[in-house]
Amino acid sequence: MDQLAVILPAAGSGSRLGSAVPKPFIEIEGDPILSHTLMSFLGVKRLRQIIIAVSSDQVAHTEQLLNNVSARRSDVMFDIVEGGAERQYSIHNALRSVHNTVELVAVHDAVRPFVHPDHIEACCRTALIHDGAVLGVPAKDTIKQIAPDREIQVTPDRSLLWQAQTPQVFRKSMLIRAYESAIAEGFVGTDDSSLVERIGGKVKMVKGGRENLKITYPIDLEIAKLIIKSKNVP
Repeated sequence: MDQLAVILPAAGSGSRLGSAVPKPFIEIEGDPILSHTLMSFLGVKRLRQIIIAVSSDQVAHTEQLLNNVSARRSDVMFDIVEGGAERQYSIHNALRSVHNTVELVAVHDAVRPFVHPDHIEACCRTALIHDGAVLGVPAKDTIKQIAPDREIQVTPDRSLLWQAQTPQVFRKSMLIRAYESAIAEGFVGTDDSSLVERIGGKVKMVKGGRENLKITYPIDLEIAKLIIKSKNVP
């Protein structure tokens, strides 16, 4: 079975949540969001390595957190790297630490704690056939493309639009090449797939679930609390 490394960029602040605590370390039901995210990945059999990119002042906190999680999977390597000023630079730093036995690399938002292991595995299978896979869901709202003055220019066909989530999984060699090209040419993409698409990689969409929300705003945090409470109901 082809082995998987997971990169979790976790250097984001909690400003949009109105918190002085960085987002991945905000606690929900007694555990940091990052811990909930890690637990989702520990259920993936092909998992070989987890690399967490954090700001320098959160390294010690992250080491303590990993002490509580790593015992659950003795066959998985856990590494911490220092994050960069932008998410893209954090992931580029983490790619240098991917183990040489790994074939697939997943990049996942540290504050998406509810991804299902089956969806992760589906992305891995798809990435092995193509160059990469992106977990996502069909757009449920009508999308408008506007001009700088907000005049509506185009209403794209909603049936062809999907909302990209994470993980985004790629063949390691392809993702490294995409990042090296982007860094060399000063290109900053909106997600990892955009970097791979840019160099001609074939990336497929994999249907996920709407529970796989990214905790960004206070309302997201409240929804996350409800989801965890529902999971804990006997």
